Amino acid sequence: MRATGRRSRRWSSASSRCRAHRQAEPPAPLLRRMAETKVPAVSIAFIEDGRVKWARAYGQAAAGRRVTTRTRFQAASLSKAVAAAGALRMAERGVIDLDADVAPRLRGWRLPVADPGKGESVTLRRLLSHTAGLTLGGYPGYAAGEPVPTIVESLSGAVPSNTPAVRAFAPPGAKLAYSGGGYSVAQLAMSEAARRDFALLMRDRVLKPAGMAHSAFARFSDRETAVGHDETGAQIWGGSHRYSELAAAGLWTTPSDYGRFLIAIQKSWAGEQGALLSRSSAQAMATPVLGDYGLGVIALDRGGRRIITHGGSNAGFQCRFTALLDGSRQGLVVMTNGDNGGALAAAIQRTVAGAYGWDDTSAPPTPRAPDS
Repeated sequence: MRATGRRSRRWSSASSRCRAHRQAEPPAPLLRRMAETKVPAVSIAFIEDGRVKWARAYGQAAAGRRVTTRTRFQAASLSKAVAAAGALRMAERGVIDLDADVAPRLRGWRLPVADPGKGESVTLRRLLSHTAGLTLGGYPGYAAGEPVPTIVESLSGAVPSNTPAVRAFAPPGAKLAYSGGGYSVAQLAMSEAARRDFALLMRDRVLKPAGMAHSAFARFSDRETAVGHDETGAQIWGGSHRYSELAAAGLWTTPSDYGRFLIAIQKSWAGEQGALLSRSSAQAMATPVLGDYGLGVIALDRGGRRIITHGGSNAGFQCRFTALLDGSRQGLVVMTNGDNGGALAAAIQRTVAGAYGWDDTSAPPTPRAPDS
């Protein structure tokens, strides 16, 4: 359903005087909310019918530097859907098996087992759906000047890691518990199976095929990126944190680029020839394994329509996306560079959902795995 009436005009007129890659004047209510929540910048992209229909950027990427729709943000946990798509592409080519036990195939780190007598295995499907029974909900990242561990050091909790070792706390497949640690295991498994650096693997398997030319699992120059800000509105010390846990939290991207990724998933769901994934892989991604969680995404059924969504939270960054897999092929990506940006992104999503007649896109929170 296309937007009609006042709500549609409000969004379309907000920046009609500016080109898409330049900053528009913020609508007054949004400007007030940004000031109230101490969020310096908001960047938004709306997709429809297989293209980025509009993109807007408001505020400051950093002190004295305005944000544009080309400014990269940390995608935080939105990285997980991209990593899952990479795993699915590898599975389609026979490089990796989603349902095989990953433990015998890990050369650099030994996978802990909760209850060997249960006979259940930690598989990529379980890692990507947060059902592997592993700890460590998320990662704080590393400030500028701090040493960054390798992925094996991070998994082991070894110096210079600032998180404990990933361990098993439940039998595989027994429960849903959000685990960034599980995605780090998946990162290692994928990298070792392909015998390639994870960032380069994702570049070639997902980012390039999806047309994400302004994205990478690597840091860009400061002038190309937004700087994270804490809950008081102060810049994160030294700039933005760095992450070796790339699959869980390490993608830098723009809302428009991430929208292109969602378009690639929508085309895959529709079974289009030459799409990023096969139709069966897209269905696996967007079908819940336990609760509402599929592979890298929260998968909802609302009014007979399949919707995928996810939020993300890194130090100084909050973001979220929603994409409809029905005939409308609509979707929204919102990225902010403030610790208080999550509520603001949710409010923007509610406004857009109302304008375009979407069904409820909310989902109950996923239980978080213990951190130790």
